[in-house]
Amino acid sequence: MSTAISFEGVSKTFEVKGRRVDALRDVQLEVERGTVFGLVGYSGAGKSTLLRTVNALERPTAGRVVVDGAVVSELQGAALSRARQRIGMIFQQFNLLQSRNVYRNVAYPLALAGVPKAEIVDRVEELLEFVGLTDKALSYPAQLSGGQKQRVGIARALATRPDILLSDEATSALDPQTTGEVLDLLRRANAEYGVTILLVTHEMDVIREIADRVAVMQDGQVVETGSVYDVFSAPLAATTQRFVSSVLHHVPGADALERIKRVHHGRLVQIHVENRESNDPFLSRIARRHDVDFNVVYGGVSELQSRLFGTLTVELLGDDLDVEAAIRDIREATGVSELTHA
Repeated sequence: MSTAISFEGVSKTFEVKGRRVDALRDVQLEVERGTVFGLVGYSGAGKSTLLRTVNALERPTAGRVVVDGAVVSELQGAALSRARQRIGMIFQQFNLLQSRNVYRNVAYPLALAGVPKAEIVDRVEELLEFVGLTDKALSYPAQLSGGQKQRVGIARALATRPDILLSDEATSALDPQTTGEVLDLLRRANAEYGVTILLVTHEMDVIREIADRVAVMQDGQVVETGSVYDVFSAPLAATTQRFVSSVLHHVPGADALERIKRVHHGRLVQIHVENRESNDPFLSRIARRHDVDFNVVYGGVSELQSRLFGTLTVELLGDDLDVEAAIRDIREATGVSELTHA
């Protein structure tokens, strides 16, 4: 698969009240064509700044940003305008033109690009049907809900048939149901139009729902990158572990672990489920084989990209030798570690 976006040693420095701020520090990253790539990080991590270098809304202090073979960070004038027509962008606060109705908002970038009026009509109608707003064509932004406004933003971003779609916290102002609807639209845009999507978010649920790959940013640097499954199932960086634990709650914290040990007096083990088929009841099968009862006291298993991962804290009850044999079988089937009572 070819590369759509390449960040080559990208750094960005700002001067804020006479103080130097390193927003980006030597970022090396590639986004493959046709994928959905997520940038996640806490506020101030540099993710939005990095996103904005793709269409040269921000210029790197050092390094290069290459989009479809062109060094966008060095383009000027007409060449930059042409490159930007191939890069759509949707925003957290929608950025719609309040004095224009929905139809004219979507048509605006096409008119700027000099597209003939007949083609504009066909394209706008196609996109309003795609985002489910055909009946709102003559409505103005003030008459729309937040979700409807973002749908208009997506239609407008897709108007010039871009190869790349940038999404800057596009769902953070929306409620959970509307967020799901917007993510469904982005997934369809990726599948039906083949557009590469680079999205910025601070919500790991968004990454889990839509992204193929993810980069985790902290203090202007990429601290971890990989497939969404690998990053969720085995996060390496401390920042990544905090993000993942905030949505999965698979492993008990110290306080929860102490409560578990006070209440449950059988053999406690943590079973690390990774890359297993969802229809394999291996734990039940092992328990029956050794005449052992088990009680899941914490954790959970998630499915992502058709594979399971997670951690279960389990109490095993039965004869000591039978429990020991069961633990051996579990260890052969998957990762396991034992929690001892204090």
